[in-house]
Amino acid sequence: MAGYGVRLVRKVSSTRAFAKVAPHVVPAFDRTVHRLTRGRVLPSAWMLPGVILTARGARSGLPRRTPLACMPEDGGTWVLIGSNFGRPGHPAWTANLLKHPEAEISWRGRDIAVRARLLEGPEREAAWRAVLAFWPPYANYQSRVEREIRLFRLHRVSER
Repeated sequence: MAGYGVRLVRKVSSTRAFAKVAPHVVPAFDRTVHRLTRGRVLPSAWMLPGVILTARGARSGLPRRTPLACMPEDGGTWVLIGSNFGRPGHPAWTANLLKHPEAEISWRGRDIAVRARLLEGPEREAAWRAVLAFWPPYANYQSRVEREIRLFRLHRVSER
């Protein structure tokens, strides 16, 4: 993943300007293209693997669809990173998963029932090191906020 295009995206995605603009543009564009292509295309996944997370709202209980970058793991699990583009405050989808961990993801055009688990302690530390090796700009996001970025591991519902 060290080509010029990836290095450029890493550099741009680490900036404060990107953190201001991206949350308003990237998810809306991803949702629209994903819907129009019936789940076959997720534009942000051209640089980073991504899923569309469908989780019930923490307060409303209504389904909320959120395009997210993810780190796929060996064994068929995924780590979701609640970076919020390095902005203060946890992203809303993390509160949704804390209250309603049963969710669904669209992964490579397939809908998969999952259960989310917040990572803590040594398990979180190990996952965070893997996340930083996978996409180093997350370190810049963490340095800009006082909160600890939440990490969730998604398991297929049939697994434990």
